[in-house]
Amino acid sequence: MQAGGVVLIMGSAPNAVAAQDWPKDWFDRIVAINNAWRLRPDWDLLVFPEDFPVQNRPPEVRSGQALVQADAFVPTQNQFGGFIHGGATMGFTAAYWALAALRPRVMAFVGCDMVYPATGPTHFYGTGTADPLRDDVTLRDLGAKSARLAVMAAKEGCICLNLSQAESSLLFPVAQPDALRGEIPPARIDAKRYSALRAQEDALGYHTPDGRYVNAPQAYDMAALARIDAQWRALLDQSDARSG
Repeated sequence: MQAGGVVLIMGSAPNAVAAQDWPKDWFDRIVAINNAWRLRPDWDLLVFPEDFPVQNRPPEVRSGQALVQADAFVPTQNQFGGFIHGGATMGFTAAYWALAALRPRVMAFVGCDMVYPATGPTHFYGTGTADPLRDDVTLRDLGAKSARLAVMAAKEGCICLNLSQAESSLLFPVAQPDALRGEIPPARIDAKRYSALRAQEDALGYHTPDGRYVNAPQAYDMAALARIDAQWRALLDQSDARSG
């Protein structure tokens, strides 16, 4: 794929089944996360962590398809600030990897809403274990984590869009899948505020080169992380206002 294409990122929420009927030529690459490869056979890239069960992986990888595992996505996540700041869900991890590796113009998400009902199916394949329901220091304020991703993507000339019509933790604009090849400019980012916010993150020194962060609140300044989350939300809000 040449830089500037349209990337579909599929998660495992029940509404991800909508992607089964979308023509492949609406997208330049289809990135599946974990079990989402089951949704359609023509996925291009499958991103999953090292503890993803072998029996849940595709029985075969066709020509043109590739698997993306920790040795590829951990360095990329660190390039964008690490798991503490970026959020340790495979949705965000896959998105940062796609942003760096594929250089898209559009990243469109389906089945990545990170909203889980108390009853009924939580995933398109039934009931599964939801990452954001884990007791984990990286999973605070998922909306802020999505704002951070959207701002960083905009800095790279890419817009993040949500193809879900359901309740969502993602703060991306909602779009229709058949309209992604139109002219959709990314938000304009306040470069000075962006640099200052990245400097605040770096000053905390929460670097995890191997991706194995300490999952203990006492190891981090949680108040500082909350302030940074609030600033990512505000920066995205300002960027949306400037681009309107």
